[in-house]
Amino acid sequence: MPANEIPVIQRVIAILWPSFITAGIATILLTTAFDPEVLFMDYDVSRLAVYSMTFFVFWLFGCVTAMSTCFFLRPCAVIRKDSDSDA
Repeated sequence: MPANEIPVIQRVIAILWPSFITAGIATILLTTAFDPEVLFMDYDVSRLAVYSMTFFVFWLFGCVTAMSTCFFLRPCAVIRKDSDSDA
């Protein structure tokens, strides 16, 4: 591994941790503004289940956003080199 390359675990944590924090804040804001029992009154779903589902959906969105940001931070030459080696 070259000296200037970031370790894989550090890249993974750089994606998961900020998206985790963002998902927590988004879940708090959403569930403060909307009562899950009112939104899902036709379904037999507990509040905790709704809180959990919204958290993981927000976390997934945050991960996708952070991964795309990390991808687009790479220099174009590196991206071209990687795509040339795949062919």
